[in-house]
Amino acid sequence: MKLRQLFTAPNQLTLLRMVFLPFIVNSMVDHEYRWALGLFVVAGLTDMLDGLLARTLHQQTRLGQYLDPIADKLLLSTMFLVLSILHQIPWKYTVLVFSRDVAILVVSAVLYTAAGLRDYRPSIFGKANTTAQVAAVFFVLLLEVKHEPWVAVTVSVFLLLTLAFTLLSGLHYIFLVGQRLRAHSQPPSSAPS
Repeated sequence: MKLRQLFTAPNQLTLLRMVFLPFIVNSMVDHEYRWALGLFVVAGLTDMLDGLLARTLHQQTRLGQYLDPIADKLLLSTMFLVLSILHQIPWKYTVLVFSRDVAILVVSAVLYTAAGLRDYRPSIFGKANTTAQVAAVFFVLLLEVKHEPWVAVTVSVFLLLTLAFTLLSGLHYIFLVGQRLRAHSQPPSSAPS
């Protein structure tokens, strides 16, 4: 992996997203939810922008393929953890989010080490899960800024969607890993010509 990959615009934006994290956490701990919400939105915009730049500038790198999901998981897992500590998100959701992410990281590491398997593209359910988690965190923070009944209802909806998509994406990941392992273990001569 070449060091210059680190200095592409998309990867710099991904690193910037990681830099925002301690400031978001400090804002939440200090109950400065307006700041936390604003910084979280900016972090989300960097996530959208880094993908767009990677495609339009043709700066998709192997480092970016690993760094972007790590930054997403770090941001979202930390947000769920801190919001549970602050009693804003019930622990059952955070435990589920953490359990799935840790399981995926461990299985990915084992598969990479044992079989050299590197194909970790997110599935449609994984993307839906990430979207539900982002929306849940956004509306939890918004509820602290704007105490409206519709915001509280929206929080409940996105937490339930997070629960559903976490389970669905976890099961789908198991299915995909099985498929990829079978494809990876087939000898080259059995591949269709």
